[in-house]
Amino acid sequence: MIAEAVQRKLETLPASPGVYVFRGERGKVLYVGKARSLRSRVRSYFQPGSSDLRAFVSRLERELADIETFVTHTDKEAALLENQLIKSHQPKYNVKLRDDKEYLSLRLDTKKPWPRLEVVRRPKPDGAQYFGPYHSATAARQTLRLVNRHFQLRTCTDTEFRLRSRPCLQHQIKRCPAPCVLDVDEEEYRIQVGDVARFLEGRHDELVRDLENRMKAASEDLEYERAARYRDQLRAVERAREEQRVAGVQKSDQDVIGFHRQGDQVEIAFLSLRGGRLFAVRTMPLRRVAVPNDEMLGDFIRQHYAERAEMPDEILVPIPIEMSEALEELLSENRKRRVSIVRPRRGAKVKLLDLARENAAHAFNEKERAREDVDARLEALQAQLRLSVLPRRIECVDISHIGGEETVAVFVALEDGVLAKERYRSFRVKQVSGGDDYAAMYEVLARRLRRGHRGEEGWELPDLLVVDGGKGQLGVAVRACEDVGVTDLEVASVAKPRITASGQEEGERVFRPGQKNPIPVRSTSALSLLLLARDETHRASNALRKKVGRKKRLRSELDGVPGIGPKTRNKLLASLGSLAAVLSATEEALIEAGATRRQAVAIRQAIGDHRPLVPDAEAAEDLAVEHAFQPD
Repeated sequence: MIAEAVQRKLETLPASPGVYVFRGERGKVLYVGKARSLRSRVRSYFQPGSSDLRAFVSRLERELADIETFVTHTDKEAALLENQLIKSHQPKYNVKLRDDKEYLSLRLDTKKPWPRLEVVRRPKPDGAQYFGPYHSATAARQTLRLVNRHFQLRTCTDTEFRLRSRPCLQHQIKRCPAPCVLDVDEEEYRIQVGDVARFLEGRHDELVRDLENRMKAASEDLEYERAARYRDQLRAVERAREEQRVAGVQKSDQDVIGFHRQGDQVEIAFLSLRGGRLFAVRTMPLRRVAVPNDEMLGDFIRQHYAERAEMPDEILVPIPIEMSEALEELLSENRKRRVSIVRPRRGAKVKLLDLARENAAHAFNEKERAREDVDARLEALQAQLRLSVLPRRIECVDISHIGGEETVAVFVALEDGVLAKERYRSFRVKQVSGGDDYAAMYEVLARRLRRGHRGEEGWELPDLLVVDGGKGQLGVAVRACEDVGVTDLEVASVAKPRITASGQEEGERVFRPGQKNPIPVRSTSALSLLLLARDETHRASNALRKKVGRKKRLRSELDGVPGIGPKTRNKLLASLGSLAAVLSATEEALIEAGATRRQAVAIRQAIGDHRPLVPDAEAAEDLAVEHAFQPD
């Protein structure tokens, strides 16, 4: 039955364009949509015998508590407002693309005096040029290596560039002109930067012509070393061009979007054509898609091109998209040039759409087969451990400390047999000291289980909880579950290899509540999934322990220096990159990094010739898991 407040709002909806927001209990946003007519669009959700087969529509009557509407003057305003609301609220039933940080891009900031090409995970609207995203980290890094091999741009970070006193190995092997310390022709360096941009944009014909002319000119001037460099660049561009096949009939830039859908599972294929040549093919999954195909495709285009500097002249789509005119206007405004969304009916463009659809279907089937393999392993794991549920999500916990102090714990997660870093959680042990691992494990388990038991978002309980250790640790986990009131959670422990009393080596074993004998783990069995979780937990907990230790050493080194507060300390560390660099920096380098003259003198006087406590290699070990943690 529709709530009375919702029914009253349905009767007074305007026929204007705008955005509507479906809210559930406690105001939680369930869905955000746009419409040319709010009255007809919103009321269509509640018409008896509606043809709208989206999964969430059937749940609206029991989940919907309120409707909020925003009237706009134009379709474009509605599209902009919808985009902002979806970003702000992350609604439960809207299409959610994989976060951009899942894909790598290449960044080239031409505003800097000596630009370099670098790998980034999240493009920003900072005026730099971004190329990608690449469908895999391997593809991005292979492209970076190719550019670094044949185009002489610096590879060092800005901090290394500022602090370097002599050329590095890249200069010795003739892959960098060493502008950090040598007198380099800035105009020639800028030409190399432009060549790199054209190479990554796929403007190969234009680049080949320029390189051929430069090679001939250098040869005529008897500059044979320079001519050889242009020759090598030319060969690299020609190889890249040969790997692409001519797919278009026009020279404009095009993106072609195809998809394959089964139920609420969608695979998107994305072809990029630059100058009529197929430049890149990417596929990406969308899961739990509850909206129809046209809305799904419109949401994908809106999110994919949001704030992107690189945009094509034309986007080919296989089906009509609602309010495509407003979307075109929005994209054109971002690009500062016309962007068209086209649904071709015949000719070469239809063949491109067929190619995109085939790529999407192929990727979907490949991933489906991989999922089937994972399902088989999970079913075997369920049978071997006699679990009541299929363990699609597994969590594992490990304790780590420094001489009994600064005790930390880390939970890592596997989803469908794959590490899910967004679900990693870290804890600082608050009530236990002295290296009591049992008490520390009980504390962090109880804190984690309480949050899951209360139903806090992002803290949902797993299908299987694994602890590192033997029967003792398993008993702690069982007691924590009982004390918190969690009665239906499957628990296991993984013990390390050991030497038995008879002198025989015993491998890893899995203990389960109520089972006297442990289950031996073989590398080929489904139980090896637990070893993956256990090993990753060891790595992550040790990483967090090192991070805590580094922060403690940082405080002890700099916090006692007169005039150095947390703000200055953090500024120096961010600018110079590590504690080792701060401790070894000259007064001039400290001032350039953000310290005042008085602060720089104070640091040098307090530290003197003290050797850095943190070696460069350790300081440079910036662990990805650190960014995935959400400390409690």
